[in-house]
Amino acid sequence: MITEENKKLAQWAMEYALKNGCQASRISIYYGSNSSFEVRDRKIDRLQQASENSMSIQLFVDGRYGSYSTNRLDKKELEVFIKGGIEATRFLAEDKARTLPNPSRYYKGGEPDLQLFDARFDSIDPDSKVELAMKACDEIMGKDSRIISVNTSYGDGKEASYRVTSNGFEGENSSSYFHLSAGVSIHGEGEARPESYWSDSSLYFDTLQKQGIGTTALERVLQKLGQRKVASGKYTMLVDNLNISRLISPLLSAMYGSAIQQKNSFLLDKLQQKVVGENLTFMDEPHQMRSFGARYFDGEGIATQRMPIIENGVLKTYFIDTYNANKMGVEPTISGPSIITMPLGTKDKEGIIRTMDKGILVTGFNGGNSNSSTGDFSYGIEGFLIENGKISQPVSEMNITGNILTLCNNILEIGNDPRHNTSWKIPSILFKDVDFSGL
Repeated sequence: MITEENKKLAQWAMEYALKNGCQASRISIYYGSNSSFEVRDRKIDRLQQASENSMSIQLFVDGRYGSYSTNRLDKKELEVFIKGGIEATRFLAEDKARTLPNPSRYYKGGEPDLQLFDARFDSIDPDSKVELAMKACDEIMGKDSRIISVNTSYGDGKEASYRVTSNGFEGENSSSYFHLSAGVSIHGEGEARPESYWSDSSLYFDTLQKQGIGTTALERVLQKLGQRKVASGKYTMLVDNLNISRLISPLLSAMYGSAIQQKNSFLLDKLQQKVVGENLTFMDEPHQMRSFGARYFDGEGIATQRMPIIENGVLKTYFIDTYNANKMGVEPTISGPSIITMPLGTKDKEGIIRTMDKGILVTGFNGGNSNSSTGDFSYGIEGFLIENGKISQPVSEMNITGNILTLCNNILEIGNDPRHNTSWKIPSILFKDVDFSGL
């Protein structure tokens, strides 16, 4: 989707910047378009279409760094734009940690297509897109007298980028996505107004789930009827595959170079040390074809590779880009993970529930936060009380508190049910001795 003409324009812009006082530069051309169709109670509520074609210019001038972007891709206008950017950069504070990466670390090309773009994208009839949102709405409308409102939506998009640097990197990629979702609210007990949703996303239109989205959303909200608190205490906690990333994200965030450099990470100075339970392993698997998050290079052009993040509880890497590596005087790694996977267990969520004598299944988080320096957390939750291997009642307005590292040292079982419409392919996980506050 990036034309040869635009590639040549990016290369020209890079050379023009070098000729006019810039010691190094990185030029990116981006193209993207998206559309969405939103339906409320079987009436089209909003239609939206947008497209963008822009150039981003990163300039390294006399030990200073500036980043600028424009959608005016005319050479005459770019000449003025680039010269103005170079002059503006000279007024910025010196920051010698801002450099391009060592070119030996760049992706060199030659790998097979990751198949992230649906070639049928432009041939899909807009009426078919609206119909999908309408059908999802029909799966809910009139099915229960307590329904207050129904919202469904279909969205899709495509994007492509081309990047070139003055020290030898050249790369491009393209991708597409399709998304269908449904949300519903109902009259509950008293003033309660439970609501829930369901959705699916795919890189390819043919593999998008087109039926059952609305039905699942309605089933999920009806399960919430009668939500109430249960007694405070320590419970076994099962977090489903839709929400587990909320608990894992603080752990991953603590590995980023920006947090390490600012000494604002509970994983500071923990590299190659055991930080969580031996049954926890995370891998970065960036080259999975037809998968969200797949890529051969990161935002700097650094080649990605399969690597352990945490292996049998041992922290194996930080995510350190060139800038933070220069500031800390350490070797860079990668700017961030691509596709996070982990070894799977033998049971899905329902299978794990059947093994629980008493515990709480968490199916949603309602506010809360995690301290990036200590790992302490407090989250509001909703879900279900589990007794004798079965769901006994829905719960809400409860909080869980603890520490991320302690929590991840108390993993009892890892499920086999990761969602595949995300780059974090993490299944349901069972934890022991989690502090819940309720009644």
